[in-house]
Amino acid sequence: MSQPSTGFGTFAGVFTPTLITILGVIMYLRLGWVVGNAGLLGALFIIALGVFIAMATALSISSIATNTRLHAGGAYAIISRSLGLETGACIGTALYFAQSLAVTMYIIGFREGWLSIFPSHNAIAIDLIAFGIVFAIATKSADWANRIQYFVMAITGLSLISIALGDWGPTRPTNWIGSFPSIGRGGYSGFWITFAVFFPAVTGVLAGANMSGELKDPRKSIPTGTIWAVVISALIYFTMAWMLSRMATETELATNYNILVTKAAWGWLVEFAILCATASSALATLVG
Repeated sequence: MSQPSTGFGTFAGVFTPTLITILGVIMYLRLGWVVGNAGLLGALFIIALGVFIAMATALSISSIATNTRLHAGGAYAIISRSLGLETGACIGTALYFAQSLAVTMYIIGFREGWLSIFPSHNAIAIDLIAFGIVFAIATKSADWANRIQYFVMAITGLSLISIALGDWGPTRPTNWIGSFPSIGRGGYSGFWITFAVFFPAVTGVLAGANMSGELKDPRKSIPTGTIWAVVISALIYFTMAWMLSRMATETELATNYNILVTKAAWGWLVEFAILCATASSALATLVG
């Protein structure tokens, strides 16, 4: 006999964690650096390249998810059912370690945001306390993690409004081609270093797929939620890059990691959003 469906739907289980993981530490603390180094055209190309890879991944996941019966296991389950257990185990192990390192990146992003507000606090203590809280929530309940993400999404939206209403200089000249001032060398090498810094922003594309065991209908929710999250986050990134190119000079963007806080209408709100977004991204990745 069929049992009643339990678990999260598309919005709560896939779209929300994927979107807020993509709109995390890189957007707030490094997107301005990318624009400052690569210029607007270079930054748009870097974002487009990252989004292309993320969308290709999303479409691959969607193709497999809609053609097989999924249970717990996330990306490992999807890959192993498509390519076999041996390949799934090899790639799944790499993905497991990648997710662990992603949690570390988000915690360090949280620390950087916290130290911008309280510079006298101990960095290692911040890392340990933040990880301890995230770990406790993740092990307690996935439902708790999802409830927190609604709040984080609201704060992220408000912070974007604060940035849009800030000083981004509609009449300021746009730097179209960057000279990669903070890397120390331009051209081909500088471009790929800048791309390498930006790319972790789009690796959050797996946040929803990793929740396959917690979804009511993973065959429907994973494709819909993941693709919509990638599309909306891409639009936000393109818009943010254009706004950042009008906010400050090339040198300011390349050296001031808190340019969004400085230029926003309510800087404190962006600072709070950085803490929420980085902690939430770590939480979503750890739950996955």
